[in-house]
Amino acid sequence: MSGHTHSLKHLLGWLITGTRGGPTRVKILEVLKDKPQNTNQLSMLLGMDYKTIRHHLEVLEKNRLIISVGDRYGMTYFLSRMMEDNYSLFEEIKNKLGKK
Repeated sequence: MSGHTHSLKHLLGWLITGTRGGPTRVKILEVLKDKPQNTNQLSMLLGMDYKTIRHHLEVLEKNRLIISVGDRYGMTYFLSRMMEDNYSLFEEIKNKLGKK
């Protein structure tokens, strides 16, 4: 495992299994893998508060797991290239969450 992949594994592990918001972040990443969305669409799709979704999007974007295109209300989120390239690693970690 390269150093880059190793540090990504730690990052994903922390963001998904190490924090209370992990399950929400998993849902967001799964939705964005299927189709880019804006905050409002994610909020409606997941039946969650807009501000909550925004918080998680900010965390995911700050950690370079997602990227945004557009501005303010029209901002659309996509999985980052790094996240797309390592989606199987994400699934592996996500599956551990389900077993907790």
